[in-house]
Amino acid sequence: MQAEWLSQTFPPEGASAAEGIRNQLGRPELDLLTILVREAAQNSWDARRSDAQVVDFRLSIGSVSAANSSAWRDLLLRNAPIDAHLPLRRILQKSDIRTLTVSDRGTTGLGGPTRADTIQGGNHDFVAFVRNIGEPRDKELGGGTYGFGKGIFYLLSSAGTVLLHTRCDDGTGRLQTRLIGCALWKSYVGADGTGERRYTGRHWWGDVTSGIVEPLVDDAAAEMARRLGLEPFEDDETGTDVVIFDPELDDRDTEEVAQYLAETVAWQLWPKMLRRIDGRPPMRFAVRHNGRDVVVPDPETTRPLDLFVAAYRQLDSEGGRELECRSPKKLLGRLGLVKTVAPALTPTPAGLTAGVDTLVHHVCLMRPAELVVTYRPGPKPPSELLAYAGVFRADPAMDDVYARAEPPTHDSWNPQSLQAPQNTFVRTTFLRIKEALEGLLELGGTARGGSAALALGAASSHFASLVAGAEGLGGATDFTSARGRDTTGKGGRHRKGDPRPVRTSSIEYVDDPRVELLDGKTVVVQAFRLPMDGGHDVTADVAVLAGAGSRETDPPVGADQPVVMGWRSDDGRFVGDRSPRLEGGDGTVWSVLVRPALDTMTEVVITSRSDVES
Repeated sequence: MQAEWLSQTFPPEGASAAEGIRNQLGRPELDLLTILVREAAQNSWDARRSDAQVVDFRLSIGSVSAANSSAWRDLLLRNAPIDAHLPLRRILQKSDIRTLTVSDRGTTGLGGPTRADTIQGGNHDFVAFVRNIGEPRDKELGGGTYGFGKGIFYLLSSAGTVLLHTRCDDGTGRLQTRLIGCALWKSYVGADGTGERRYTGRHWWGDVTSGIVEPLVDDAAAEMARRLGLEPFEDDETGTDVVIFDPELDDRDTEEVAQYLAETVAWQLWPKMLRRIDGRPPMRFAVRHNGRDVVVPDPETTRPLDLFVAAYRQLDSEGGRELECRSPKKLLGRLGLVKTVAPALTPTPAGLTAGVDTLVHHVCLMRPAELVVTYRPGPKPPSELLAYAGVFRADPAMDDVYARAEPPTHDSWNPQSLQAPQNTFVRTTFLRIKEALEGLLELGGTARGGSAALALGAASSHFASLVAGAEGLGGATDFTSARGRDTTGKGGRHRKGDPRPVRTSSIEYVDDPRVELLDGKTVVVQAFRLPMDGGHDVTADVAVLAGAGSRETDPPVGADQPVVMGWRSDDGRFVGDRSPRLEGGDGTVWSVLVRPALDTMTEVVITSRSDVES
C-alpha cells in the first residue's frame, strides 16, 4: 500500500483553520512539556479499559535509528506539502531525526469509526482525536472536558506533525491495529492542478484510496510500523503511541529533557502513583532516553511530595475535613493538611514549574479523577523552617462545576468564568482553604511524624525557644551558673568514684540551630566547639517547654518526648552515646542531633565538663 499525504481544502460551508485549532490552548502559564505530561496522562486515564488493573504510561525521547531513518524519509515524504506549507521535509532530511513518543497500554486505544460522519455505538475516540475538535467528554468524572488539550502534541512538534499507532476494538469486538499521520500547521493558498485553492493547514498521511485519508489497518499497519521502527503491539494488547516529530526542546539536550520529564511526572501525576489496597497503583509511569530508563522519583520518599502524599492520606481519615458552602448550602469536597519542620528545599526545574521553590506552603487542588490541577500557594509560614502541604479533592457531585472553571489546559480554577451560584462555590472553596490554613499555622494543628511545631512569629534567627543553652545562644557560653555548679571552691569538682577533679567547661556555639533530615526524620542540629584542651564529658539535656518557658517535669503517659539521636563531627564521625567524651581544643566542630517532640517547644541544654589540670 502506498501511503501518502493529503491536505485538506476549505469546503464551501467552511471549516476550522489550523491556526484557530493551535490557539485553542490559549496562552498557558505552564511550559509545553509540562502541559504534554498532564494532558497526555489525562487522556490515557480517561481511556482506561474497564478490565485493566493498571494503566501503563510512558514517555520516550530519542532519535530515529540509522537503520530506520531512510524508511522515514521514503515512506513519510510521499506527496508531502512543500516546506512553505508544512516544514516536514526539512525535518526529515536532518541527519538526526528526534522524536518524543507518548505511549499507553491498558487503555481502549483510538477505537470507533474512522470517519466523522459515521454513527457507530458510543465509542468515537479515533474521530475525536484525528478528525474533530472540541468534542465534549464522554467519561463520567473524567479529567478532560472538550479535548482541546490534544493540540499540545502538534504545538510541541517543530513540524506540527505526529504519527498515531493504536490498537483498539474496531466496533465488532475484534482488535484492530491502526496507523495514521496527522499534521497541523498554517492555512495557505496553493495549487491543486485545477487552479488555486484555499487549504486549512490540516494534513493527513495514510490510505487515500477512498478519497479521504484513512488509517492503515491490521497487517498493512503492522508492516508499516515495523519498517518505521515503531514498537509492535502484543496479541491481546490495546493502547496508543503518539510519535511527535522533532519536539521543541528550548535548546536543551535530550538527556536533560528526559530528566525533566521524569520529575514532571512525579510533580504532576503523583496521585496516580500511590498504591491502592490491592498493592497496585492506578497508573505506572516510565521515562526513557534513547531506550534507557530514567528514574521517576517516588513521591512517597521524595521531598516535598511526601508531604502532599501525607495530606492526601488524610482525606478519607479522621484527620480530613469537609469543606462546605453555607449559602447556598453545598458540600464542596474534603481537605487534608499536614505541617512539618524541615530544612529548606533545593529548587528543581519541575518544582519551580509547579510554583514551589525553597519552601512548601501550598494546597494541591484536584477533582475526583485525582489528577493535579494546580498547587495553590497559601500564606507563608512564620518561620523559614516550617512547611505545610494540603490536598483538596472536590466532591463527585461538584465535579462538573470545577471542570467548567478550568481553562483548556486544566491548570487552574477560575470562578470568574462561571455564573452564579457555581462561581460562589469555587470562591468559597478558596475561602475555606484559607481559613483552614490560618488554623494550621497555630500550635496544635496536625503534624507529620518526626516533626516539631514553632511558635507563631518565630524565625530561625530567634530560635532560642526551640533549641537553647541554659544561658542562651552565643559564643563561649559558660554553664557554671547553670548545671554542674562548682562545689569545690577551687574551680572544679570530683566525679563520683573518680579521684580526678573536674570543672564545667565552656561551649562555643557555631551559628544558629538548623533543621535537617536524618534517615528520613526531622532533627534539630546545633553546632558547637570545645575550645579548651583535654577530654570533655558532653551532655544534652532535652525536655518539653510548657507555658511561660518552664520545663515539663511530669509529661502525660505516652506523650511524645524529644530524643538525642547522637553527636556528629565536621569530619564525618558519629557518636551515638547520650553523653560522649570528646576531645577539645583542636577546632573540631561538633553537632548535637535532637529529634523534637511533636507540636511542642523543645529545650536543649548542652553541658560540658572537663578534667582539671593538676
